Amino acid sequence: MPSIKSPDELEAFRKNVLSNRDPSKPSITLCSGTACHATGSKEVAAAFEQELEQQGMKTDINFRKTGCHGFCEKGPIVIIDPEEICYLQVTPKDVPDIIGQTIKEKKVLDHLLYTDAITGEKTALESEIPFYKHQQRNVFGPNRRIDPRSIEDYIAIGGFQALPKALLEMAPDEIIAEVKAANLRGRGGGGFPAGQKWEFARNAPGEQKYVVVNCDEGDPGAYMDRSLMEGNPFVVLEGLLIGAYAIGASEGYFYVRQEYPLARKNLDIAIGQVEELGLLGKNILGSGFDFNVHVHRGAGAFVCGEETALLMSLEGRAGEPKSRPPYPAIKGLWGKPTNINNVETWANVPLIINEGAGALTSIGTENSKGTKIFSLVGKINNTGLVEVPMGITLEDIIYKIGGGIPGGKKFKAVQTGGPSGGCIPENMLDLKVGFDELSKAGSMMGSGGMIVMDEDTCMVDIARYFIDFLTDESCGKCVPCREGLRQMHKILTRITEGNGKEGDIERLQEIAETAREASLCALGKTSANPFLSTFHYFKDEYEAHIKEKRCPALSCKELISFYIDPDKCAACMICIKKCPVDAIDGAKKKIHIIDQAECTNCGTCFDVCPSKFDAVVKFSGVPVPPPISEEARMISKKSK
Repeated sequence: MPSIKSPDELEAFRKNVLSNRDPSKPSITLCSGTACHATGSKEVAAAFEQELEQQGMKTDINFRKTGCHGFCEKGPIVIIDPEEICYLQVTPKDVPDIIGQTIKEKKVLDHLLYTDAITGEKTALESEIPFYKHQQRNVFGPNRRIDPRSIEDYIAIGGFQALPKALLEMAPDEIIAEVKAANLRGRGGGGFPAGQKWEFARNAPGEQKYVVVNCDEGDPGAYMDRSLMEGNPFVVLEGLLIGAYAIGASEGYFYVRQEYPLARKNLDIAIGQVEELGLLGKNILGSGFDFNVHVHRGAGAFVCGEETALLMSLEGRAGEPKSRPPYPAIKGLWGKPTNINNVETWANVPLIINEGAGALTSIGTENSKGTKIFSLVGKINNTGLVEVPMGITLEDIIYKIGGGIPGGKKFKAVQTGGPSGGCIPENMLDLKVGFDELSKAGSMMGSGGMIVMDEDTCMVDIARYFIDFLTDESCGKCVPCREGLRQMHKILTRITEGNGKEGDIERLQEIAETAREASLCALGKTSANPFLSTFHYFKDEYEAHIKEKRCPALSCKELISFYIDPDKCAACMICIKKCPVDAIDGAKKKIHIIDQAECTNCGTCFDVCPSKFDAVVKFSGVPVPPPISEEARMISKKSK
């Protein structure tokens, strides 16, 4: 690989890469992100390599292992180009048919196609699958087009075009002005304008300045940054280089979660290739700009997603937030001006430089521009990563892209913004997704987690779950967060166990207000949102738990009972065999009954009872019917 010293040499290299590629050549693309690894992508890749070798087709087919394609529910995913045929949940045994029938004979394998859960209709083309059809994949889309370990792939699709433009055609102030004009708001938290952040750091006094990539997303269910880093580390590096030049930084850091080994590995490879090509180091592209980058592994603390805590960790100290001002842009890493943005924010920068501010401002709401990547998880048919234009409604995300709620269940709420976010109810599904819109609804954008809940979800227990998470993850530095969360968790646990009492809600509200007003950092200030939002929209559930000792969702273990309906029981013995505490009495042709004194409310009987019988019933807040007489239990005496 040559060491490139000028924009002309870079373009010559790009032309050479493209000249050695045949766009008409058949291509097989396999998703090889972490999610697909978990469902057998490595084995599928080995099967493809073996089959192509055996068929003597290794040089006739472009086989590429890429990052995440987004549709994680249906991985491993295979795309056949140029036809754009999309195969889902591919296994090694499918590989010979894909090569023999689809590649050689141009036949589509129906059993591997997307099938609509409601209509049963099959879709062959990736772009026509509803999950993809309603997205706008400006930032995440290139993931499926490149091998994340090949800088040539990135350059072939137009990568590193923004860098020479920024370094040699734009002054630093012009770059910052363009980012400000695009209204690029930070994609990792409160949505502070990135251009304004950059301007603060550039204007801060001092020769040594730093730029940092925050890849420490710790929200339950969120993995947008991980997948971007795994699938296209080059775009993040290019964005970082441009930002560093604009700010006047000569060193940068990637702060990557320890739990992201594949992201770290692909990033290390990408850095090595960028260095070898001469796009890192001294006098990049003959511009006089010097820049080096380092990778730091985080230890998995949720609080290190907060920028001041992250900087403390980078310095080798305990990851605890610091009071502000001064802000990191003025006094950050080792006391020097520092700019921190998350992975997705940096990945938007090349797009802005290449296409201008309009690439973002033409999309979105008044104050939320561009697209946003969300991890759509929970009680939803189509789980995965989705990139959508700001301003799209929650309803469109959940039903058009997500395919609605499994099993015909009713939608109840969607939680956005991570554990410090809020839960938004069904009557607000028409809410447009944007920074300000979500905040007004009692939630937040956060890094982009989106957890869908159905009718079986207890909102009191959801609040308890997230408060429990935040209690464990609190750094403990300030009392309102440390002790406030402990007390909130204690009260919420008591309520879900049926021991709630008058005054609990008032105590929770008082603690929440104190945490919001007096906590040191944004994590503490927003920590009460799980309670505040669920109480605001689902007050009746709190009242049912406290006043009636009833869980409307039939979810809280201490507030439910199980009963076998004698009119439906077929004496199949399945629940008896599966009960872990032997709390069910019965026999063949003898209706089963549950010993309520022995039952632990684990729900196993409910889960294993065949749907054709549906004999096990949940109760909450009402007495369980008494067992029928021994004589009536014999099925031979009943008309079934």
